[in-house]
Amino acid sequence: MKELTKAEEEIMQVLWKLESAFVKDIIAEFPEPKPAYNTVSTIVRILQKKGFVGHESHGQSHKYHPLITKEAYTKSFMKGFVKKYFSGSYRQMVSFFTKEDNLSLSELEELIQELKSKDS
Repeated sequence: MKELTKAEEEIMQVLWKLESAFVKDIIAEFPEPKPAYNTVSTIVRILQKKGFVGHESHGQSHKYHPLITKEAYTKSFMKGFVKKYFSGSYRQMVSFFTKEDNLSLSELEELIQELKSKDS
C-alpha cells in the first residue's frame, strides 16, 4: 500500500470520520483558513487514482467514501515506519518510545495488560 502525503492523509482522516462526503463536507471539517475547493477536489481525485477513495455520482457532483479502512492503513504505515526507522524491530521501537517518553514501570505494565487483553 502506498504511503499518503500529509495533505492526502488530512483528507483521509476526514473521510474516515465522516464515512462518506461531498467535497464541501470535507472542507467544512477543516479549521480556518479553509482549503480551497479546487485543492481538496484535486487531492480527492489523486486519492481515487491511488485506490484509497471511491465515489457515487449524485447528478453533477460526487460523494466520496474510503476504500481503505483507517486500521488497514495504520497497520501498513506502521510496518513501513518500523522497517524504515527501527530496522524492522518493534522491540527497538518500543524501547525508543519508552526512553523518550520516560514511561514508568507501572505504565509499561498497564500497556502490556492492554495488549494482552486485545489478543484474547
